[in-house]
Amino acid sequence: MKCIIIEDQPPAQRILKKYIEDIGSLELKATFSDAIQAIDYLKLELIDLIFLDIHLPKMSGMDLLKTSANLPPVILTTAFTDYALESYEFNVVDYLLKPFSFQRFVKAVSKVSLPDLAGQKTTVPPKQTLSTREIFIKSGYEHIKVAVDDIIYIKSDADYTELFTPGRKLLSSEPLRNWLNTLDGNQFVRVHKSYIVNSAKITKVAGNQLYLGDALVIPLGRAFRDEFSNKFLS
Repeated sequence: MKCIIIEDQPPAQRILKKYIEDIGSLELKATFSDAIQAIDYLKLELIDLIFLDIHLPKMSGMDLLKTSANLPPVILTTAFTDYALESYEFNVVDYLLKPFSFQRFVKAVSKVSLPDLAGQKTTVPPKQTLSTREIFIKSGYEHIKVAVDDIIYIKSDADYTELFTPGRKLLSSEPLRNWLNTLDGNQFVRVHKSYIVNSAKITKVAGNQLYLGDALVIPLGRAFRDEFSNKFLS
């Protein structure tokens, strides 16, 4: 999903850039300090999502919404609550009140759905059986195919989960229990209240720590130690 930032404050720009980088389905194409520059850009480029501040130089975010037709979906990012009700008259996706957490940011992005291509409804890939050795992971509005054996571990973080593969992290709104039901229990095992690991990636067990490779260490929770030991160490 191609996105742009319209925000005049560098600290707020940095936070948005970091959050966007942490979501695999978002691609930041440009950042603008004022809305007029962004309007010129939008005349030339196709964008899927705008992160828009309200208090901007030259033209406010609300003025942009009022005067520009056919804007891509907009998520407002502001420190002011005054415009919340008015903004929804322009069908904004969400209204993020600064400072907002990464979890709140993820929730807002998950509301974005792109227009159906050629008037056709988007078909969500069906859940596949594990025999295919591939699954679709819903990250944002996308369904990304991932080889099961490439999943190293899965971490629960508040309202979402992070799936780690070599060189890539995917963010999913599915809870940890979903992956316990989806993945092969003989290969993927819960070792902590916040972690599921691919047992094929474990290289060493030392006390209450699991090593996945030489440097990556995952805690082995006390509540899960006996079941893990009986299954893999006996």
